[in-house]
Amino acid sequence: MQPVLGKVNRFFLFLLAPALGFLLALTLTNPADKLQAEGLKLASEQSKQRADELGQQVDDTKKTLREVEAVVADLRDRAKKEQKEYEEQNKHIDNLLVTSRSQTQKSADVLDTILSNMLGEPIGQSFGNQSIVKVYSLQEAGYRGYMAKVRLKDPSALKMVLANDSVKSKGETTSHAGKRTGAVLAINAGGFMSDSKGNLTPLGITVVDGKIRTFSNNSKLSFVGFNNKGHLVGATITTQAQITQQGILQGASFLPRLLQDGKRLPIPRDWANARQPRTLIGHFDNGDLLVIVIDGRREGWSKGVTLEEAQRKLQEFHVVDAYNLDGGGSSAFYYNGKLLNKPSGGKERPVVSNLVILP
Repeated sequence: MQPVLGKVNRFFLFLLAPALGFLLALTLTNPADKLQAEGLKLASEQSKQRADELGQQVDDTKKTLREVEAVVADLRDRAKKEQKEYEEQNKHIDNLLVTSRSQTQKSADVLDTILSNMLGEPIGQSFGNQSIVKVYSLQEAGYRGYMAKVRLKDPSALKMVLANDSVKSKGETTSHAGKRTGAVLAINAGGFMSDSKGNLTPLGITVVDGKIRTFSNNSKLSFVGFNNKGHLVGATITTQAQITQQGILQGASFLPRLLQDGKRLPIPRDWANARQPRTLIGHFDNGDLLVIVIDGRREGWSKGVTLEEAQRKLQEFHVVDAYNLDGGGSSAFYYNGKLLNKPSGGKERPVVSNLVILP
């Protein structure tokens, strides 16, 4: 009986062995601890990976910052270089301006010396805020008349003035125009025509303060204008647009043109070798303007001047461009409150336009 029980016990022992092994394993190892450990191990690996990624991002950021710093440094160097170049350019420009002013002054001094040698010292000088005017007698040059050398400090100092500020009027003397505008200098300007009632209207083109008051494309007439820089602009004007494009502010018409770039131009046959009172305008080679009035038609005083003679004399004066304005009985030279010349008619003639210089 006992051997049978022994066999039975061994049989059950074999059956229970796996369970007993499992129980033994449970007693030796806690599954929760294992899972926790594995979780910690996974978290550690993820943290390390994240740390590596952050480290790479930091390295990339540092690299980018170094590149930005290099670009900023390069821009700073370029800015310093450009600033230095800008300062050098400004210094160069300032030197050029100083040199230009010096050369301009030297040129003006030379011109004054030439004119004084030819005409004597000025008989009148006006140094205003807007202009400098020096007046010479032409007697030393063999003529009864006057010349003014004008330097404009402000282009607005020069104005074309219509008689009574109207296109059609009974006219206005040069002296009256000079006095009513407060001018230091005034001369008669453009040509004109008269109707049966004695009303005067300008010939050709008339521009006053940038406004076109009369217009004609008559190619026989010469237009004498002044632009917004106060420079003499003489040209054949065929359209109103040309006046605007060239910035012309003041102007009037007559004929003929006498000098262009210092060279004499042909005198029209109807005007050739005629000795008359003259009003002339032009500019010297240094940019200063000149106006001339020469008396004529007065026995014992002056017979006048031909345009051919005037051309040669203007060249001697170093004039570059010159124009003939309305002459004859219209020629008048007003300076510093007085009419200096002797008009051919014994008194001033009312004219349609006058050129005035403000002090």
